[in-house]
Amino acid sequence: MLKFGVTSLMAFYGAFALAGAVVPWYFNIRHMRESGELLTPQMWLSGGFVNSLTGSITSDFLIGTIPVLVWMVVEARRLGMRHLWFYVVTTFLVAFAFSCPLFLLMREFRLQAIRLNGDRSESMAKMNRPQQ
Repeated sequence: MLKFGVTSLMAFYGAFALAGAVVPWYFNIRHMRESGELLTPQMWLSGGFVNSLTGSITSDFLIGTIPVLVWMVVEARRLGMRHLWFYVVTTFLVAFAFSCPLFLLMREFRLQAIRLNGDRSESMAKMNRPQQ
């Protein structure tokens, strides 16, 4: 018999979501205190290309984030997850390091609910349909 509960994987994702919210914002707040300016998307993007190293990190983030966001949208719809917009918005307002592990955590909860409820309805039918 399956039980509902928090697995080790869920705890792992939860810990990284928490760290992903706190650590980037520690540096964002530090930057705003040092510069005396609010952090804007333009400032973040231009600061991301100050030198070759930051350009590499920023490019890596942007190139890696976009396909993951697309996968998150597809996967959330496939599983019938709610509040999909939240993960996309928090990627840019909080941090990708927060939204991605949070999405993975909530995905695990959704998969667990599907398994426990024997939910063979629309969500399971969506899982078995080929993607277009």
